Amino acid sequence: MRFTKMHGLGNDFVVIEDGLVDSQEYRDLAIRLCDRHFGVGGDGFIITGRDSECDVFMRIINSDGTEPEMCGNGIRCVAKYVWERGMVNKQLFSVKTLAGPILPEVFVENGKVAKVKVDMGEPILKPRDIPVRLDTDLTRESILSVDGRDFSFIPVSMGNPHCVIFVDELDRVPVAEWGPAIEKHPLFPRKTNVEFVQVLGSGEMRMNVWERGAGETLACGTGACATLVAAVLTGRTGRQAVIHLQGGDLFIEWSEANNHVYMTGPASEVFNGEWKA
Repeated sequence: MRFTKMHGLGNDFVVIEDGLVDSQEYRDLAIRLCDRHFGVGGDGFIITGRDSECDVFMRIINSDGTEPEMCGNGIRCVAKYVWERGMVNKQLFSVKTLAGPILPEVFVENGKVAKVKVDMGEPILKPRDIPVRLDTDLTRESILSVDGRDFSFIPVSMGNPHCVIFVDELDRVPVAEWGPAIEKHPLFPRKTNVEFVQVLGSGEMRMNVWERGAGETLACGTGACATLVAAVLTGRTGRQAVIHLQGGDLFIEWSEANNHVYMTGPASEVFNGEWKA
């Protein structure tokens, strides 16, 4: 099986071109492929190909074999992959995901995709649709308790659930300790991604992330989008911001015109190989 190793700001994936087959087959393969000692190594396994309804489809399986609805860094990688291989011949196209159709736009330099702007759609803010077990105004922070510690948080879905927590000093946050406990908190029936965020100014933030099913990663595109939405809802920033992640920067916009969130950032191809295991 031929594969391509790609990453979006260090959030890395094994990508293959294939048809839609049984999900369990993908999940078993993802666990083996993503193993960093016995496999190729990656935060996730992405399957893409041409689609009858959209231009192409994307399925992503986390390194633990679970399947999320969407992945912001992953969809930028897919956009680069399909455009550079001639699977699409237009700069703005549609990708079918479990979160619905997503519209990436590629920006090309010297025949290669240099960056991708993705229309991530409208943020989901109704508690039952995120889902989160709350009955409250989500423009205000709620409280969850984990191991005797209280966290103020804003829940947001960008097709997948996020728990955004604003902190004063990001470098003092033990992501690997707090992240998994919050991910599995009973408030989140489908578990959740967890973002720890320090606001640097009206248009700038730092973010570290614990991803549902993958653990601590260097970047999360949907998490960056959820972070901007949460910051706007709580009056911390304007509707545009650069978000600094461990793997690099994303530019996020929340449009007043159509209520859509837009994410702009790079995607990189690392190498190609053949899986024989």
